[in-house]
Amino acid sequence: MDRVAKLVSQKAVVIFSKSSCGMCHAIKRLFYEFGVGPAIYELDEESRGKEIEWFLMRLGCNPSVPAVFIGGKFVGSANTVITLHLNGSLKKKLRDAGALWL
Repeated sequence: MDRVAKLVSQKAVVIFSKSSCGMCHAIKRLFYEFGVGPAIYELDEESRGKEIEWFLMRLGCNPSVPAVFIGGKFVGSANTVITLHLNGSLKKKLRDAGALWL
């Protein structure tokens, strides 16, 4: 979907979320604690949110949110992000994408 491609190319970190999702909140908080200011798109508040959600599910994100993109590339959902954080590779991905300076 062209809209998603455009959105994820505009910032180093992009998170597709839902405002009522607890796991989405936890993932957003993780990035904030790193000092990263991701672009966040709340699908339940977007006019084309359902369409984006279907696209994310076809991309392999199940559940559809949170869906995290770093450096324009789809990283995964909460489980993947947490795994990357625990094994230490999330910080490197953020650095490589220009989202972290240190």
